[in-house]
Amino acid sequence: MQLTLGVSGTAAEEEARSLSEWLRADRAILRSARIELSAAHPPEQGAQGSAVDIVSLVLGSGFSAASLAVAVVQWRLTRPNRPSVTVQRPDGVKVTISDASPEEVRQLVQHLLDQQP
Repeated sequence: MQLTLGVSGTAAEEEARSLSEWLRADRAILRSARIELSAAHPPEQGAQGSAVDIVSLVLGSGFSAASLAVAVVQWRLTRPNRPSVTVQRPDGVKVTISDASPEEVRQLVQHLLDQQP
């Protein structure tokens, strides 16, 4: 399964890169997911490339929603503006993490993973 993590705000590209680096430093996540940066939208005409604004996770066996939730909460705490992070499945089901406790975030992400088609 694949999840995408989108970061809100005017500095979405910088924040997506920061989140990607944070997740790559988390051994629990790195063991069970491949992490990639990509663009949510194709480049505008005449642009040299797309703005990187989402982090994609290709999940393997042993993936832990709790590990992802804790990593996202911890990353948000390091950011000055604490941007919202939207976790989305390929079928469009999504959960937005904004000002929730780590336990609430874990439950939301677990719900997202449990509701697979």
